[in-house]
Amino acid sequence: MPAPIGENMTKTSTFLALRNPVYRNLWFASLLSGTCVSAQETAATWVMNSLGASTIFLSLISTVSSLPFFLFTLPAGAMADIVDRRKLICVMNIWLAVAAGLLAGFGWLNSLNPYIILTCIFLLGIGFAFNAPAWTAIVPEVVSNEELPSAAALGGLQLNLSGISGPALGGILIPIVGSNWLFALNAACFLVVILALLRWKRGETASKLPLESFFESLEAAIRYVRYTPGIQIVVARNVLFAFFISLIPALMPVVALKVVHLDASELGFLFTSMGAGSVGSAVFVIPWVRARYSSNRITIIANLIVVTVYLLMAFVHDHLAFIFVAALAGAGWTLSAAELWVASQRAAPPWARGRMNATIIMASQGAMALGGIIWGTSAVEAGVSYTLIAAAFLLLISLALAVRFSIDFTGALDLEPARVTTFSHKLLELPQPQDGPVLITYEFEIDPKRGRELVGLIREIRLIHLRNGAFNWHLHEDLERPNIFRIEMMLPSWSGYLLQRERLTKAERELIDRAKTYHIGSHPLEERIFLCVNKELHTPGSRLV
Repeated sequence: MPAPIGENMTKTSTFLALRNPVYRNLWFASLLSGTCVSAQETAATWVMNSLGASTIFLSLISTVSSLPFFLFTLPAGAMADIVDRRKLICVMNIWLAVAAGLLAGFGWLNSLNPYIILTCIFLLGIGFAFNAPAWTAIVPEVVSNEELPSAAALGGLQLNLSGISGPALGGILIPIVGSNWLFALNAACFLVVILALLRWKRGETASKLPLESFFESLEAAIRYVRYTPGIQIVVARNVLFAFFISLIPALMPVVALKVVHLDASELGFLFTSMGAGSVGSAVFVIPWVRARYSSNRITIIANLIVVTVYLLMAFVHDHLAFIFVAALAGAGWTLSAAELWVASQRAAPPWARGRMNATIIMASQGAMALGGIIWGTSAVEAGVSYTLIAAAFLLLISLALAVRFSIDFTGALDLEPARVTTFSHKLLELPQPQDGPVLITYEFEIDPKRGRELVGLIREIRLIHLRNGAFNWHLHEDLERPNIFRIEMMLPSWSGYLLQRERLTKAERELIDRAKTYHIGSHPLEERIFLCVNKELHTPGSRLV
């Protein structure tokens, strides 16, 4: 019997995760920093325009800020899974403080020009690119699974509360103290985040195995995406959304400054209005729609709102009305982004969450950067209004893909780690962690009448082994003995084999155990382990020299 709507609304409350004291402290620290970042963005846009920058330079601000995510986020995600995430975030906040300080320094020296502004924005983007995977990966560590949807909404709420107060603060203070002081304030706020992080004591991880190297971690991320269809769907949906939503940061300032002709304070309130729409969506709309609709349907509704926004941007040029259009843009953006973020967290196991977040962020920001270039170029060549209408039409058509590749499956995933079984093999000598490659074999006999049942299961088993560490996997049929098959898989090292055993989820372990029941041989199904012999014909415990 379905739960009452009121009960569902309580469970989907936007503020549920704020009951968690650790998350609450981090959230308020992020809110303060985000406010300073938004104020700086408004100041940078205004300074760029006051320097006489063209439409393409204004649209390149969003591209340059997104490009580092495409270039650096995947390596950053690999780092987030092999180093202390808290320390990594602290280091990157120092980087961000220095980059923001450079903007202030060049401003006080009267040396700012469009190229320096874009360079500093790019440096800030690098800091955010390395910060983002670690930050998103620690959230599921801090909150419970029940609190995770709330944390997703609060993450968007934090960004958009910052989007309200930051641009308004920037619009008010630019005429009073100037842009340089806002750049300096932003640098100081990054240091406040570090203080909040130092108060969080991260728990010890369960794994006692040797950590992967940076390149092994990077390879594992690529391998996991390649052999996990669910992650591929989540990545594709994020890329599609990012490509179309990139039009808002790329062309909203262009329309506001070049077509509607807003002044500095109005530009600040434009971004504030966008943030207010996002906050209204997070606080009032998201809990209501989550209690009634599936995640995939919510993203479709949100995209329809964005289609409407594009058409309104093309035709509404009144100052006050355009600010309300920005609020609607923020609402649609937040509604879809929150659902896609929750799906991303639910689709990745804990051991790979940093890398998967990095992969999704990298792909999304690459789409944002590409979209910013395409929409900005189109606005110059074809005109802003035609670009907006074309984008609305294409986004409407793309909704067919949202129906075909639904994200609703993530709600039913069980990625809880399986209990690691006791290692019972009697090895002649225990290999060193980096010894390898390691060959694992299983030989089994099946009833030919049940062969077809086993085929689909074997395909799933293959993907499980490949995404969790194997770089080679084959199924062989014995040509001398009927109905005898052998599975062979290779892992890069002994530690890779141990990590694969540890990474299995309960659901994956159940599939493997189910496949073992198809074995009808007289002897129990046995796992055999072989260590590759090197060129000198010597292995640990071997008598060959």
